[in-house]
Amino acid sequence: MENKTKKLKNILKKLNIDGLFITDMYNLRYFTGFTGTTGVALVTKEENYFFSDFRYKKQATEQVTKMGFEFVESRTLIVSAGELVKKLDLKNVGFEDNNVSFALYQAIKENFSSKLTPVGNELILQRMKKSEKEIETIKKAIEISDAAFSEVLKEIKEGVSEKEIAAYLEYIQRKLGAENRSFDTIIASGLRSAMPHGVASDKKIQKEEFITMDFGAYYDGYVSDITRTVYYGQNITDKHKEIYNTVLAGHLLGIKTIKSGMYTDEVDKAVRDFFKSKNLGEYFGHGLGHGIGLEIHEMPYLSKSQHLKLEENMIVTVEPGLYFDGFGGVRIEDDVVVTKNGCEVLNKSPKELIIIE
Repeated sequence: MENKTKKLKNILKKLNIDGLFITDMYNLRYFTGFTGTTGVALVTKEENYFFSDFRYKKQATEQVTKMGFEFVESRTLIVSAGELVKKLDLKNVGFEDNNVSFALYQAIKENFSSKLTPVGNELILQRMKKSEKEIETIKKAIEISDAAFSEVLKEIKEGVSEKEIAAYLEYIQRKLGAENRSFDTIIASGLRSAMPHGVASDKKIQKEEFITMDFGAYYDGYVSDITRTVYYGQNITDKHKEIYNTVLAGHLLGIKTIKSGMYTDEVDKAVRDFFKSKNLGEYFGHGLGHGIGLEIHEMPYLSKSQHLKLEENMIVTVEPGLYFDGFGGVRIEDDVVVTKNGCEVLNKSPKELIIIE
């Protein structure tokens, strides 16, 4: 509690603001401990306040009090927060400009007597380095997804639809303790495997094709994210093997490159340059990876568009892929935690090419 509260106070000091108004539900969960769906928070230099309605009175009071927040019951959250801003004579209040709609901004502006200062990524930057408890929770989510992958391989048969495979994966994850899937499950087979985000369709599984499965679970509010590509059939071609092994080599290179002190764009570049050396750069069209935590996509991003230094206990995905229209594609993804001299791969599912006959 003290550490997270201190992070908020540091933001106030850094931005020279009197208060911080938090509306994003992920940030609310991280900083206040609230797991419900309705609430806002106001942080000041002296005290912290959490606003929600009657439905969450007991739950919110129990959750936010131990995180250093006072519960305030209200049916008009922004109005009540604005009244407190006026009462405390706050002159300059930060707001989450990256997560606020124009309508919400207008409501804040109408009810707050203070100047409003955008805080940008300041809150999400505080969430990048995971605590030991967060790491253990994410490991459990990954363990659930790994087990689901092992089980779903038994269900891959000719004539089964992509949607059926997705449903089975999600069912097994729930059965093993997941709260939900962490995003829309991607099952892309055959020519559709050339679609990086080919959400499960009615297409039936056929012989002699790649099947890419990208899925994850929510466990105690934190996510897992795994991708594996398998081959279904008895007559795999050399081209299929070559593409798979090239992606696997890129994936392993990415893992080998990650360590504390490296920059996110440098890690992406190492793998991108490897594919370019094979004259395959044009077929790798997305970033190498992204942070995970309370959200499925969060900072830091392993991408040429972001230059952030990796630090110990950040958790990122490593997910290179090659995609060929009219043929198919391969992606392999693990979740890794950054360490001082490298990284720890958290997934246990095999990465060598699995052929299901």
